[in-house]
Amino acid sequence: MNEQQFDILKRIRDMYPKMSKSHKAIGNYISDHFDTAVFMTAAKLGEALSISESTVVRFATYLGYDGYPEFQKALEECVKGKLSTMQKMDAKYGRSSQSEILTSVIDADMEKLQDTLHNLDPAAFEMAVNTILKADTVYVMGLRSNEPLAAFLQFYLNMIRGKVVLVNTTSVTETFEQMIHINERDCFIGISFPRYSMRTLKAMEFANDRNAKVVAITDNSHSPMILYSSCNLFARSDMVSIVDSLVAPLSVINALVVALCLKLPKDVKKNLETLEQVWNNYQVYLNDEINFIDDEPMLGYSLRKEEEKE
Repeated sequence: MNEQQFDILKRIRDMYPKMSKSHKAIGNYISDHFDTAVFMTAAKLGEALSISESTVVRFATYLGYDGYPEFQKALEECVKGKLSTMQKMDAKYGRSSQSEILTSVIDADMEKLQDTLHNLDPAAFEMAVNTILKADTVYVMGLRSNEPLAAFLQFYLNMIRGKVVLVNTTSVTETFEQMIHINERDCFIGISFPRYSMRTLKAMEFANDRNAKVVAITDNSHSPMILYSSCNLFARSDMVSIVDSLVAPLSVINALVVALCLKLPKDVKKNLETLEQVWNNYQVYLNDEINFIDDEPMLGYSLRKEEEKE
């Protein structure tokens, strides 16, 4: 990619410190969403940021372009150039101090949480909870950067209900071997965010072909992961960095775990009591490292609700 294609983001970065508040807002939006902004008119861009169309036009001229059409053409060249991850990071954070980077990343994570909260379908979430509850065996799969999410979910599902299989292999063949017994009474949870995992997608296809219930935890409705799923939980994960933001996906998984705990308080209490006894018998933890069951207000509340029903 030549320097001219990268010129627009470089201009924004270099001129950012002296920009007005509204111009900084436009600059931030362009840096974060240049592949979306390229399709927006000055009026649409202004509407998205709650500023006037004329302010957007003045921003283009402030950067040195003759007008918004020339600015948009330069943005098109930027998108065609397909900026590398490192170039995007340089454009966004190149002149930032360490504390500014910290603030920017945390603000971006909070934005993703808010976006996920507003766009996650409550009916899909309830369906996912009920599907996991009713399944004979639950299979969980997430590879590469998604592997920690899958391991986290499997760990807590195993405490809640048992019969949970973490599918984690380095080949498609081994994946099918681990899933050989999956059937219509089971549930498969596939976790994948860009870049999407073909192995996870193939596993979801296999689960779907075997008539298992398939739940997808992914980023949006354009994800290929939804091709074989009957229930989709969307969470934002994009970030201008070499790492994915797992904050919103992990929050959705936390919500699943909490909802399942509240559905099965007696089972969870019994399982944790068994674990505590095992830990004590085999001296796994010191006493001051254990969170005792009776100290869990959430489980206590759920158990009281269960007793009231009886």
